[in-house]
Amino acid sequence: MCEANAYLRTGEEERLVMEAVNIVEPDGESLRLENIFGEQKFLKARIHAIALNDKRVILVEQT
Repeated sequence: MCEANAYLRTGEEERLVMEAVNIVEPDGESLRLENIFGEQKFLKARIHAIALNDKRVILVEQT
């Protein structure tokens, strides 16, 4: 499996928003995250970084 945890960065802090994410896709002005359990979240954010070795997706809020 190739899933990652998604974090929302605010300033210097990062907050876990979803574990075991396997889909990140654009949905209008938002991102749709879906994990291996079928749970979904929609965030008005953009991708800041993806670190596959660390299994992390870093997002930042869109204003």
